[in-house]
Amino acid sequence: MSRRGRATLPAIAVAVVAVLVAGAAAGTPAAPRTPRLAATGPAAVPHVMLIVEENRSEEAVIGAPQAPYVNALASRYGMATASYAESHPSLPNYLELLSGTTWGVTDDGTGYSFRGPTLADQLQQRGIRWRAYMESMPRPCYPGGGFNGYAKKHDPFMYFRSITGTATSCANVVPFTALHADLASGAPPAFLWVTPNLCDDGHDCSTETMDRWLATNLPPLLESSWFAQDGVVIITWDEGSGGSGCCRGAHGGRIATLVVSSRLYQHASSATPIDHAGTLRTIEELYSLPFLGDAACSCSGDLRSLIESPPTAALTWLTVSHFR
Repeated sequence: MSRRGRATLPAIAVAVVAVLVAGAAAGTPAAPRTPRLAATGPAAVPHVMLIVEENRSEEAVIGAPQAPYVNALASRYGMATASYAESHPSLPNYLELLSGTTWGVTDDGTGYSFRGPTLADQLQQRGIRWRAYMESMPRPCYPGGGFNGYAKKHDPFMYFRSITGTATSCANVVPFTALHADLASGAPPAFLWVTPNLCDDGHDCSTETMDRWLATNLPPLLESSWFAQDGVVIITWDEGSGGSGCCRGAHGGRIATLVVSSRLYQHASSATPIDHAGTLRTIEELYSLPFLGDAACSCSGDLRSLIESPPTAALTWLTVSHFR
């Protein structure tokens, strides 16, 4: 090959890369901003956030034009394609996510008070800091059944005596407005639970409203040092329509469950059936905690395959050395 030919090939390589990158960008509408990736090596204590949305079957969200941000996340990160809610209505699903059991609850009553361990208790016993952020909650540890969009039935922490009966624990159930200050403090808790209010979670308002709330509130977290330090965000829905299910008889309908991880460098999906106990099991595995209730059964599923993958090598072959 002539010197002239050698000189032009690197430029061709650069041009091809530019075209590939531009084409990928053009084919991904409403893509989320690229977050800060994890530092080398896992953090001593993982950072995990669980966001619980409301009342949407998977098919009402995934592929829906009303949810461009959710679908961009599903295309870029991890998705469980056989995820199921535990039951109907809302409350038993929230109880399952926090404690590994529905406690036999089949309604949304606000008067229940349970004696039993929760994920929060496990974390506290290990010295791992946690906080639950409830949008529209008027004040920390608010005991009422509802207030201006806050609903106790979507706040499982306020149903357990180990939390409500202990001032230090109950002080960790706070209004959502505290999240920004906690992230800015430089030392936010390792585990964060987020429940949007009745409009922003899609319960009373549209899918577009729910999607906009996520598109507004999630990017700052994904760009934070908290997320870069072994951060994982799990987004799930409390229940879908119908009675389909899996895993020990869960029958709350098929739902979407997404995993946004700082260690997932390319899209991943899992067709292994999972229910809310499996989501709890995953969180307990990440923190090396014993399994609570239904989470003890491997039949509940697991999200670990959606949390970590090696960096993609899709373009590494396209280097100048290949053209010499």
